[in-house]
Amino acid sequence: MSTDRLVRELRSLPPVDGDIDLGVAGAAAIDIDISEGLADVLSLYLVVVVGLPFLIMVMVFRSLLVPLIATLGFVLSLFATYGAVTAVFPWGWLSVLFGVHDPGPILSFLPVILVGILFGLAMDYQLFLTTGMREAWAHGAAPRLAVAQGFRAGRTHVIAAAIIMVSMFSGFITSEAVIITSSGLGLGLGVLFDAFVVRMLLMPAGMHVLGGAARRLPTWLDRIGPNVDVEGSALERRHPSPHGV
Repeated sequence: MSTDRLVRELRSLPPVDGDIDLGVAGAAAIDIDISEGLADVLSLYLVVVVGLPFLIMVMVFRSLLVPLIATLGFVLSLFATYGAVTAVFPWGWLSVLFGVHDPGPILSFLPVILVGILFGLAMDYQLFLTTGMREAWAHGAAPRLAVAQGFRAGRTHVIAAAIIMVSMFSGFITSEAVIITSSGLGLGLGVLFDAFVVRMLLMPAGMHVLGGAARRLPTWLDRIGPNVDVEGSALERRHPSPHGV
């Protein structure tokens, strides 16, 4: 009988002599309680973490496709991260290379930690690149040319930031504690994949293919949504510079 099933059956036993409740303590019971608690709030956590930035990007970039590309790209990098961590720790692939001598299940709260940290970093890299593209387009550049100009303007920042974060997280892999090793591996690979594959390859390619369609917002949503003029293009149109600068 598995430990999980044993704990659940002991907790389901009726009270002894009608008034004495049985309780189960220990590491296994604590892990089960934490896993159940995280499962209960995971859907709300994902809605807040992913949904709120999606709405903010819709208002800032005046587009549905740009936030959608950013969110789907994060989901892709998150699946790759979960797959790598699962392959090394529970399945034992390349476990000796990472110093994992006893492969086993990962801690229940590790996926939650990976979602929060990786999503924050992914949106940082997304804003580095997309803001430059939006600014170039708002100042008159053609949609595909704006993608190239924004990419050139933000790629250096993304590369530098990603190298720093990957180097820092990779240092955790040498730890003897499994939780630290798994966190370092997941975060390092997650940042590496998201920054160099998703943000600097797939996202610009997708926006280039979509062209002007990536900048459109449904009319009904454009009317009710606030216009956050980050680039100041509306202000420039109302107050043009006398020197044309």
